[in-house]
Amino acid sequence: NSSSQLSSLPLQILLYVNGVYYIFYFLATLAMMIYKSQVFSYPDDFLAPDLAVLFLMAVLEVPRLYLGFKGNLTEAEAVLGLSLGLTVGSVVLCVYLLLWQTYVLWADVLLNAVLLSAYGLESGLKVTAIAAFVS
Repeated sequence: NSSSQLSSLPLQILLYVNGVYYIFYFLATLAMMIYKSQVFSYPDDFLAPDLAVLFLMAVLEVPRLYLGFKGNLTEAEAVLGLSLGLTVGSVVLCVYLLLWQTYVLWADVLLNAVLLSAYGLESGLKVTAIAAFVS
């Protein structure tokens, strides 16, 4: 049946929610980094890498979400697979901000835990969608 639709509505919704959440995550994390640089003795040579990771993550998030939306809607497994690969990069940067940034506050732990959970759920849905497209 050529009219069967294989794209995933739960994935599409989650990609949208992740996009909205990431804006909040980015602004909250940036605000906390500014706060930490003012309140704690934040060595300048450590602030720059932490900020660089946050901005690199934001740059990675745009094509990651775009390719996820496009790959799901067009049922293109290669495009969705590329988005999944970018998600792996985002997870690594998120783990950096969770474990290895100079100061980690409880709010950092909470924000990163939610983001990692969303990435995990999204990755599972992407793998499921790719499997549906290929079969």
